[in-house]
Amino acid sequence: MPSAASESVQGRPDRIDRPAMLVTGGAQRIGALIARRFAADGWHVVIHCGRSRHAADALAAVLPSAEVTQCDLTDQEAAVAMVRDLAARLPDWRVLVNCAAVFRFDSDEAPEAGVLDEAIAVNAATPAAMTAVFLSRAMTERGRVVIDVLDQKLRNINPDFFSYTMAKAAFEAAMRMQAMHCPRPADRVYGLAPGAMMASFDQAPDEHLLSGRMNLLGRLNDPHELAEAALFLSAGLLASGTTLYIDSGQHLMRQPRDVLFLARDPG
Repeated sequence: MPSAASESVQGRPDRIDRPAMLVTGGAQRIGALIARRFAADGWHVVIHCGRSRHAADALAAVLPSAEVTQCDLTDQEAAVAMVRDLAARLPDWRVLVNCAAVFRFDSDEAPEAGVLDEAIAVNAATPAAMTAVFLSRAMTERGRVVIDVLDQKLRNINPDFFSYTMAKAAFEAAMRMQAMHCPRPADRVYGLAPGAMMASFDQAPDEHLLSGRMNLLGRLNDPHELAEAALFLSAGLLASGTTLYIDSGQHLMRQPRDVLFLARDPG
């Protein structure tokens, strides 16, 4: 695994004359959409990846101002070092989006220790530590914003993906506590909670289309809506500690299983 230090696609820019943001898990899926949306709005985007270096480099190469940083988020020390390095050299680093997550199946009847350890590290402990360092070290004339990608499932809970859900619940608690203790009045820590919007786990296309409409509006959420919401939160217009739901009301429902399985076996 490469060093935690940030690495640029074409060498580090000598001078960055635009605000900077870091998105973890930014090489693919939701993270990549968030990276593209911020880039389109004029930001310098730092794309974090774990094992998806090729995809991260390919994405950074097509953005106006971007670089790639790689580290394993199960290694909290490496992740913290990555944040310190970026904070030391990015003069206007304003936003941290904690998007990376692991999503592996286990159940409340048979939780798996290895799955839980990985989920707690990647989905909760490491991003919370990164947030603490970012808020203490990143220097910008404006307030700093942290956006923690959560899950509507925390309001509409079920026992599927047990370790993932436990870790996301811990992450939500960390978000709320860190929002209460921002170093400066202008700083913000937010939650951003998506519903079902992209195919996940082992879903077939027809299952994805059905499960994605299992919400109050009966519509499949567009992942670009989540990217737009992240950009909106970056302006710091809402009170710290707010969670924004992009789920067409799914969090207001009571679903006994993950919609992946409800779509697979409607009976």
